Amino acid sequence: MRVELIEIRDFLAGCPPFSLLDPAALDALPKQMAVRYLRRGGSFPPGDESAALYVVRKGAIEQRDHSGKLIDMLGEGDVFDALCLGAPHPEKAIAVEDTLLYLLPCPALQTLRREQPRLDEHFVRSAAEHLRHARHTLDRQAQQRPDLMTQPVSSFAQRQAVSAPPTLSIREAARLMTAERVSALMIVDAQQLIGIVTDRDLRSRCLAGDIAPTEPVARIMSTGVASIGPENAASEALLTMTRRGIHHLPVVDAKGVRGLVSATDLMRWQSANAVHLAGQIRKCATVEALAAASAELPELQMRMHAGGANAAQVGQAISSVNDAITCRLIELAQQALTPTLGPAPLAFAWAACGSQGRHEQTAHSDQDNALILHDDYRPEAHAAWFEALARYVNDGLDACGFRYCPGKVMAGTDAWRQTQQAWVASFESWIRHTDNMGAMLAANFLDLRVVYGDATLLTPLHETVVRECARNEGFLARMTANALENRPPLGFFRNLLLAGGGEHADTFDIKRGGLIPITDLARIHALTAGLAEIGTVARLRAAAGHPTLSSEAALELEEAFAFLGGLRLRHQAGQIRHGLPPDNFIPPDSLTALERTQLKAVFAVIGRLQDVLAQRHPQRTRE
Repeated sequence: MRVELIEIRDFLAGCPPFSLLDPAALDALPKQMAVRYLRRGGSFPPGDESAALYVVRKGAIEQRDHSGKLIDMLGEGDVFDALCLGAPHPEKAIAVEDTLLYLLPCPALQTLRREQPRLDEHFVRSAAEHLRHARHTLDRQAQQRPDLMTQPVSSFAQRQAVSAPPTLSIREAARLMTAERVSALMIVDAQQLIGIVTDRDLRSRCLAGDIAPTEPVARIMSTGVASIGPENAASEALLTMTRRGIHHLPVVDAKGVRGLVSATDLMRWQSANAVHLAGQIRKCATVEALAAASAELPELQMRMHAGGANAAQVGQAISSVNDAITCRLIELAQQALTPTLGPAPLAFAWAACGSQGRHEQTAHSDQDNALILHDDYRPEAHAAWFEALARYVNDGLDACGFRYCPGKVMAGTDAWRQTQQAWVASFESWIRHTDNMGAMLAANFLDLRVVYGDATLLTPLHETVVRECARNEGFLARMTANALENRPPLGFFRNLLLAGGGEHADTFDIKRGGLIPITDLARIHALTAGLAEIGTVARLRAAAGHPTLSSEAALELEEAFAFLGGLRLRHQAGQIRHGLPPDNFIPPDSLTALERTQLKAVFAVIGRLQDVLAQRHPQRTRE
């Protein structure tokens, strides 16, 4: 095969759906394709060769509808059906850059479909089936081995090695270990590991052995240290420590010391899960202890992902652990308040909203919560107690990594500590006399779920919401208008709609640009249908088949939500693995060709169903 054909073949091998072809068919494909060049500003498809399947090799093409609205942006690796498969032709398609195209004539495509069942299956799948298939493929590719003890040692020794020269004093070595919060210090000379000092050595050899802290640390170090390579299995590390009766094992390669793995690290990895962590949390006696336990949440999330858990399962686990932290903080708060202010003066319910309310949290999201108080509440007698409770819990959650809500949707905000009757009145006001602000406030609290206290206090609120929303078109229109402010970034892959500057420059916010729009759509459809479900997937499934949401559209949104959740989970797992705080900002060059293709399909689903919702409320959404 000529060099230029090999280059085309290798390129197509990474482009769905051609990546589905067997090797022989892929080898023969370049000879069946033609190459076309389209200058910037040129119409697409070029010339008279419209009935073909086109692949963008380089450049960019934008597609707009009859009103001029951008409906898609084609970039490198994107496939465009120009009348070959019966897809509707866009009103206007223009090359916005000089563009190189490969085209496969329709007869050749039809022959391939007859000969390659996997390729044919790709073209006959529905949008929801495409998303589900791609999600399962990516999950299989991303999933690490289920036996976590076969993971390489490098998965555990994630931080930089903390080392010191043998001439450092024992006192300075202890200070270094304290500052770095490590229990073992590696002693290195000329980049070679010559010893190790642990907390136990400081106690038994220095303090108990009457060695002055001014002596060099070499006096108390252990020599002849065992080590292990970063690619060795974790089970080998555990076996080495067991045989030698040690608790720390340096990780060393040809370049020197790479890190340190401890028996505690390995045992915690093997045993940690949401149930275990929640059990530890319930035993914590101080906020500091809770904060220490909460610090394991990112690691828990990473391990669940490594074990094959999906985004929904991780969301349930993290939210449940946050529930446990919240409950323990409320218990500790009551213990602290009772000596001075007495016990709780009346019944109350601590409710979570936002992602915690929907059971869709990831590690250390920000907090969203509120207090519902019994109608016997009297400010002059009870305000101080509940204000102190809210402040204690909000501060404690922040200490545990659940940051203060930027919009102050927290029980510590006076407006969000109300009696049951006041909450009902607030919802009635937001729904019946709504404006944009009222719709935004209502959206914050439509996901309320009781975490601690009297759950019956929330019942009238849910009943009010379900009853009033289903019959108030104006409120739903305002909700829709606000929801449509978060549009999927169709220009994502050409760097047109990425974050412009700051620490998240040139990244895509997968939460705001993908997950939130689906959450908003699910909420509005559920409210329109008079449904009381809270979680995004639960709302979509309950609303499926109602007049405003077809079963197929609901399934498309559910698959899109699962795909985006999985993409975020993989992104965050990589950050956690490298010692970085998890976030929602994904650089486009970190995505595979399949991920990029499916992300565009998700954007198309979201945009199409947002447009359908906008058509139901044309006056409000144009305001």
